[in-house]
Amino acid sequence: MPDLFIDGTWRSALDERTREIRCPADGSLVGVVDEAGGKDTVEAIAAARRAFDEGPWPTTPAADRGDLLLRVADLLGRDKDALARAESLDTGKRLVESEYDIDDIANCFRYFGRAAAAETGRVVETGTASVDSRVVYEPVGVCALITPWNYPLLQTAWKVAPALAAGNTFVLKPSELTPHTAIHLMRLLEEAGLPPGVANLVLGAGPEAGAPLGDHPDVDLVSFTGGLQTGRRLMAAAAGTVKKVALELGGKNPNIVFADADFETAVDMALTAVFLHSGQVCSSGARLLVEDSLHDRFVDELVRRASRIRLGGPFDERAQSGPLVSAAHRAKVEAYVAKGLAEGAVLRCGGARPSGPEFEAGFYYPPTVLDECSSDMSVVQDESFGPVLTVERFSREAEAVRLANDTIYGLAGAVFTTDEAKAQRVAARLRLGTVWINDYHPYVPQAEWGGFKQSGFGRELGPSGLAEYREAKHIWRNTNPSPQGWFA
Repeated sequence: MPDLFIDGTWRSALDERTREIRCPADGSLVGVVDEAGGKDTVEAIAAARRAFDEGPWPTTPAADRGDLLLRVADLLGRDKDALARAESLDTGKRLVESEYDIDDIANCFRYFGRAAAAETGRVVETGTASVDSRVVYEPVGVCALITPWNYPLLQTAWKVAPALAAGNTFVLKPSELTPHTAIHLMRLLEEAGLPPGVANLVLGAGPEAGAPLGDHPDVDLVSFTGGLQTGRRLMAAAAGTVKKVALELGGKNPNIVFADADFETAVDMALTAVFLHSGQVCSSGARLLVEDSLHDRFVDELVRRASRIRLGGPFDERAQSGPLVSAAHRAKVEAYVAKGLAEGAVLRCGGARPSGPEFEAGFYYPPTVLDECSSDMSVVQDESFGPVLTVERFSREAEAVRLANDTIYGLAGAVFTTDEAKAQRVAARLRLGTVWINDYHPYVPQAEWGGFKQSGFGRELGPSGLAEYREAKHIWRNTNPSPQGWFA
């Protein structure tokens, strides 16, 4: 069956190109999907434009839009097993992680389904009895939604659900490596009764399928989650038509552990922070900053536990971590580690591909710890997006803050201490979009998610997430008009 969804119709790419999708865990063939080119994407943009300008969705009552999102949430729950399996086959991640993701995705649709009608506008006081003045919210228009491969359907939900809740139409381009759950979602939107042309799906690589989304005059907003360099190019392309832009570009996230932290909790969370999903998480706690007096004991224990993490495929119930997404990405991570060692980092564990027949066909790389790092090393500044932890020392609170803020990124990070006042002081001084205290990685859809500095500035969750896909309009109405007499 064709895999591109344009103007309510499933169709093949115009030039009939296809792409094989293989599981990163063992190289097995997952499926063959259509590969869009620029002409396909332009047609999808045109369909979304017509649906916005002429179709019913933008003027559908907000409560009805919310009801459709709630139906989609129920359908996601119905298809949870199939979606989780598809996500694991595309990404190589453990099935249990994919199952958690599908629950989060359904909850995201529920949240925005309920929030759709919540922001009804506000009255603006003018002090004039004959004038009523109000701000109302309207959809932005045609949204280009570009999502990454690490959390394919979750990242898609964070964009699609608020965009639809606000009354927009969209063109979705998922990563070319992980398309299957996006295809499934389009079928669920269709089943839920979304009008034709509101949701459009193009598959393929960014330079071909994604290129028109950045500069096409009929696109009103570009929302992108992915790498910094691609984000910069998209922002530059969008400048030509002054589009709205929402970017979430990853991070080099500091995890600060003070000597008075609860030891067991901090060690456990440090492992989760960096090795969850093999480090392929934008908010990964890839920089560990440990107070001098705790460093040796803490790192020794962390290394002991990291060395025991068991690698395996998505359906290996004993596995604790899976493969990287591709051979090219593993090669990037290997080069990153080699550069760190050349800069003077000390390898404490990992650092080489695992041996054994069960790993030969997959793209596995073990949890790796690089100790005795300093903030002037590129290995500390650059994002590996893999299971690699750099360790730095600090001796004073102010030094911890300075080191934590000493990168171009500002996405997320954490502070571990039993001193509540210190935790709050440090959290207030960190230039990060999210700061966890004595925890790592949790999020709720009611809260904002975005970054400082070059981690981007999109707020794609929470009330601000819905606002990102709305325009605020001020309406002033004079209820007793009369001549002004300026030029009588």
